[in-house]
Amino acid sequence: MPDGKTKKAQHKNLIGGRWVAARSGKSFENRNPADSSDLVGTFPASAAEDVKDAVEAARLAFQTWRLTPAPKRAEILYRAGELLGQRKEEYAQDMTREMGKVLEETRGDVQEAMDTAFYMAGEGRRLFGQTTPSELQNKFAMSVRMPVGVCGMITPWNFPMAIPSWKLFPALVCGNTCVIKPAEDTPLSTYNLVQTLMDAGLPPGVANIVTGFGPEAGAPLVEHPDVDAISFTGSSEVGRMVGQTAAANFKPCSLEMGGKNAMILMDDANLELAIEGALWGAFGTTGQRCTATSRILLHKKIAKQFTAMLVERTERLRVGNGLVKGVQVGPQVNAQQIDTTERYVAIALAEGANLLTGGKRLKGRAHSNGHFFAPTIFSGVKPSMRIAQEEVFGPVVALLQFSSFEEAIGIANGISYGLSTSIYTRDVNRAYRAMRDLEAGITYVNAPTIGAEVHLPFGGVKQTGNGHREGGTGALDFYTTWKAVYVDYSDKLQRAQIDTGE
Repeated sequence: MPDGKTKKAQHKNLIGGRWVAARSGKSFENRNPADSSDLVGTFPASAAEDVKDAVEAARLAFQTWRLTPAPKRAEILYRAGELLGQRKEEYAQDMTREMGKVLEETRGDVQEAMDTAFYMAGEGRRLFGQTTPSELQNKFAMSVRMPVGVCGMITPWNFPMAIPSWKLFPALVCGNTCVIKPAEDTPLSTYNLVQTLMDAGLPPGVANIVTGFGPEAGAPLVEHPDVDAISFTGSSEVGRMVGQTAAANFKPCSLEMGGKNAMILMDDANLELAIEGALWGAFGTTGQRCTATSRILLHKKIAKQFTAMLVERTERLRVGNGLVKGVQVGPQVNAQQIDTTERYVAIALAEGANLLTGGKRLKGRAHSNGHFFAPTIFSGVKPSMRIAQEEVFGPVVALLQFSSFEEAIGIANGISYGLSTSIYTRDVNRAYRAMRDLEAGITYVNAPTIGAEVHLPFGGVKQTGNGHREGGTGALDFYTTWKAVYVDYSDKLQRAQIDTGE
């Protein structure tokens, strides 16, 4: 295993291009969830005064950055994408140390940031508006995209480079400046991302980092009057508070929150393919994805066979330190997440679900210093059970049964979330009906509920989101405002809707 323990550092906030400590002098530790003796680094425990400094720096930088031609802004993103490729292995190693997921996945996390950089770099020459005929003579009409201003960003720990890239890169190419507060469990990956932008030529103050905890650093960022828009990814409970605060100050607010995602297996499903999808969807990233396959809906004709196959394959999964070759499932990110998973196992058992495998912390020699939980499967789950309704955010999957396609759609939709769904079937008619009828922002056919690509919109409905999207052109819509422009070259007053009605 690489000796990452030698790479300790005392990090600082990035404000106006300078690395500065929190004004209070306080800091917190970032430790490896697979090995608590491994100190990744210390980071500032910031407060409102630090946020204020960062916002002021972003406001000042906005005056020049917004005037930088969009293709020039895009060139910086492109260079950043190239640098990320050169540093991919280093950044993946850092990410596995601070977040826990296996190296194969953290390499994919960095790759997603690279993909986003290249995609958004292309958008620097495609920030299109519209031209349209005027209803009056000698008058020209068009619309143009304008930057929003200073954007505050609060990001989660499960994709600590990919998700910040979803927010930073479109915001920057549109001419905005940013203050980002990464999750306290995974700040280093955001540091690596922003450092790469700086190395690619991003001017001082355009992107600023303030680390710390939600109440002390996140809330002041949402509340600050000079922050023009907020982008938040996290739990629905916190997202509700963020949205309410932003709404009270008339700020645009993008919320990407929880999910309780269903994979439907019809009686004609390719079970071998579905097993691979179920293992990846349920236990990839140790189940710590908002898109995780946390419910598998089984047609009664294939339920017994598939269940046996899934349990057998799950029990063969190797759980351990993500830096070790051959490990397939890493730790949960912290002790609190382990406690939550353990609590939901107890709730499921109390409600009458059948524990088929897992259901416990792992405490053996290979797991003694980390936050490990055995991949867990419940059968006999009813749609009304909490294990089928509430997001666990751990390596736990619930198996439910159905008799008809219509029943499966009803179960899948019978939750408060609406992020991702999937269906396994060889019947093209059923597939298209599912694409139409599943209440979710994402639907996969013959694939699990995870695997979104950066050029398509990402987000959900109901308590998963508030209508905005990340990825693709949907991100551009959030980080720009529309301005309508009229040029009258008639040299006389022309009154729209009045003179045209004569």
